[in-house]
Amino acid sequence: MTYDILDEARGQVLQAGRGLDCDQVLEVLRLPDEALTRALALAHEVRMRWCGPQVEVEGIVSVKTGGCPEDCHFCSQSGRFDSPVRAAWLDLPQLLEAAKATAATGASEFCIVAAVRGPDEAMMAEVGVAVRAINDQVGINVACSLGILTTAQARELAALGVHRYNHNLETARSYFSHVVTTHTWQERYQTCQEVAAAGMELCCGGIVGMGESLAQRAEFACQLAALTPHEVPLNFLNPRPGTPFAGLPVVSGPDALRTIAAFRLALPRTVLRYAGGREITLGDLGTEAGLLGGVNAIIVGNYLTTLGRPAQADLAMLTRLEMPIKSLSATL
Repeated sequence: MTYDILDEARGQVLQAGRGLDCDQVLEVLRLPDEALTRALALAHEVRMRWCGPQVEVEGIVSVKTGGCPEDCHFCSQSGRFDSPVRAAWLDLPQLLEAAKATAATGASEFCIVAAVRGPDEAMMAEVGVAVRAINDQVGINVACSLGILTTAQARELAALGVHRYNHNLETARSYFSHVVTTHTWQERYQTCQEVAAAGMELCCGGIVGMGESLAQRAEFACQLAALTPHEVPLNFLNPRPGTPFAGLPVVSGPDALRTIAAFRLALPRTVLRYAGGREITLGDLGTEAGLLGGVNAIIVGNYLTTLGRPAQADLAMLTRLEMPIKSLSATL
C-alpha cells in the first residue's frame, strides 16, 4: 500500500527542503504501524541530505536543582508538588569537573541548567563565573537553560560566550494551560525571540506524551518550526512520582518513532536531539531506530532528575551504527 503523505514529503522535504505544514505533520502522526518503516527511512534520508551524518553529543548538569516556584505538571523539581526532589546547588569545582567529564566523552556541548522561573542578579553573576571558568579551562561549548530571560540578560549571556540557550515551548500553545499555569506560552515564546535577537543559537523543544492530542502534537511541531531553532530536544514523558502527570501512560514505542519521523519532516535542517524519556519509551533497539529515522543528536549520561544510559553505551551505539560524532572544532 502507498501513503500519499510520504510521497508528498519526498518531493517537498527531501528534494526541496521545505518542512511539512501542520496538516501534513498530522497525517504522518496518523500513519499506521505498517507504514512506520517507510516513514523512518524517509526521515533518515532527509536528515542525511540536509544535516549530514554527524551526531552531536551533549552532557547536561543542574547547577540549581529543585525548589522551583513554577508548576510545570511534568516536573519533579517544582516546589509546589510532593516530590522526592529537594533543592540543591552545585558549586564551581563540581561544575568544572562535570564539564571536564562531559568533554572527555567527546561531547561538543555542556549545558548548565537551573530550576528557576528566571535568573536573578545573583544567579547571573554565578553563571558568569562558571561560564568564564569553563571557557578558560575546558575545551567544550557552553549552553545554558535558566528559564525566562529579559532582553538585558539574553545580551549578557551572549556577551559571556554562551553560544546556545535552551528554553522549551514544552507543548502546543493550545494545550499549554493544561501543563503550566504559573506562566504563559507567550512568555516562553518571547524568551526564545530574545535569545535569537541576542545572537545565541536557540535550543527549543518540549515533551511528548503529556495528554495532548495528535493534532496538538502536530501544532507543536509547526510552532517550533516557526521559531527556526538550531536544535529541538525531543523528550518523551517519564511520569514522575508526586507530580500531576504521575499517572499518565508512557508513550508507546511506535508512537514515539512516528513522532520522531514527523518532527524531522517538519524540521528538515534542525538538530533533532534525543532527550529525556527515550530509555523508558524506546529501549535500546528503539533508540537505534530513531537514530536511523531522523534523530541526529543525543544527550549522554543522566538527565536532570532521571537516569539515562551510561555515556559509553551511547558512544558504542554510535560506533556500531557508523555515525561520526560531531567534533568541537566543527561547532566553533
